[in-house]
Amino acid sequence: MDITIRAVRPEEYETLGELTAGTYLGDGLLFFGAEDPYLPVLADVAGRAAEAEVLVADDGTGRIVGGVTFVPGGTRWADVAQAGEAEFRMLVVAPDARGRGTGEALVRTCVERARALPGCTRIVLSTDPAMTAAHRVYERMGFVRTPERDWSPIPDIVPLLTYALEL
Repeated sequence: MDITIRAVRPEEYETLGELTAGTYLGDGLLFFGAEDPYLPVLADVAGRAAEAEVLVADDGTGRIVGGVTFVPGGTRWADVAQAGEAEFRMLVVAPDARGRGTGEALVRTCVERARALPGCTRIVLSTDPAMTAAHRVYERMGFVRTPERDWSPIPDIVPLLTYALEL
């Protein structure tokens, strides 16, 4: 598969929103399932794109097979990134495109974006403990666990794991 990583286009917002929300729901990553209050946030690509950089993976035929949101630390969309850091969030790959380097291509693009930010010294991310395939990709790319930064968006649930890559 020939993957191109590029900015999402307005006419693709709905497609990426459906892919993102559907992937989180289908992979069992939403604590409250179809009633989870995070589901509309995942689907709202237009809202994210107005304030953050949203990237897609295009399979060469124009089909969107993945996406990610990239943000500098200290901005509204940053969950764990602080000043001098960058973060990527909502990384998804369509089930039929997994295992072909799509996720890694999206992460590499985010790393490149972080390196291009003046004063940015690291890129960070949060991940569900169940996303073991993604953890292997992050570790292969040089990300290391930062357990001191693990956090929970909902009290009393299993915390999200954090990783960082020094730039």
